[in-house]
Amino acid sequence: MTVVFKASEKLQEKMIAYYADKRREKTPPYAKFQAMDADTIVTLYESGKVMFQGISADLDANLWIDIEKNLTGISINLNENEKKKAKQDKMKQNLYSIESIGSDEVGTGDYFGPIVVTASYVSKDQIQKLDQLGVKDSKKLLDDKINAIAPILIKEVDHATYILNNHEYNDYQRRGYNMNKIKAILHNKVLLEMKKKHPNCQKIVVDQFVYEKKYYEHIKEEKEIVNDITFYTRAESICPSVAVSSCISRYIFLQKMDELSDELHIPLLKSSGEDVDRLAAEIVKKYGKQKLESIAKLNFKNTEKLNDYL
Repeated sequence: MTVVFKASEKLQEKMIAYYADKRREKTPPYAKFQAMDADTIVTLYESGKVMFQGISADLDANLWIDIEKNLTGISINLNENEKKKAKQDKMKQNLYSIESIGSDEVGTGDYFGPIVVTASYVSKDQIQKLDQLGVKDSKKLLDDKINAIAPILIKEVDHATYILNNHEYNDYQRRGYNMNKIKAILHNKVLLEMKKKHPNCQKIVVDQFVYEKKYYEHIKEEKEIVNDITFYTRAESICPSVAVSSCISRYIFLQKMDELSDELHIPLLKSSGEDVDRLAAEIVKKYGKQKLESIAKLNFKNTEKLNDYL
């Protein structure tokens, strides 16, 4: 999301002071500064225009719009942004109703267990049945619901899944790959497989986890690359193929977690909170620290905290 408006001199002064410790080293041409504030990139140009980019761009922009009104009495009109919103709403509607290949991943925020990435192909005539099944973002579904509908999806929806086990993940990390690079590589793998099977598909959609330019930088060394991707934040809520991929990935992740739990004779926990810290210490006491190599993402802070519980 991008929001742009003209800031008064007084508002610019306040913004320059506020973002002083959040500035990026490199400043774009004709810009007074560029800063990163949480998920939002803020760029103030010499012309007085200020641009907010990111998932929370509208929230950050509206905060400064309110400050402008209180500071100078100027009311900022975002008609242009309303037009962009209408365009985005139309895109949402289009993504919902057309055939598509969409991908999503599960497991990137969990200390234990693999990363599972799935790409699925959904035709127009499958959309109604997916609605009837209650398919949506797996984060909004209870695991019991996932376990009920995912086997049907696996049987009836053409898809490709890649499971990155913990050995492979930790090897990637030791080679200097960050999480977004790993995710980009895995998304490219499954999308490539599906595109070869459905070369004339109308849309290829990825739930956006990184800016488009950076995504392609991450996969530039891959032998084959899927280029014609539509990146959309929270795509699993508007694109059936992404929602299917989210559900299948979650289902397989849960299965793999159960397998690891059976192997250890200890029920593994999801996420990466304090309970996970204590559980990791329990596993180390029973099996040794080397066991974490095959069941955990070692670069997570949970590994650093082990000594607090040993």
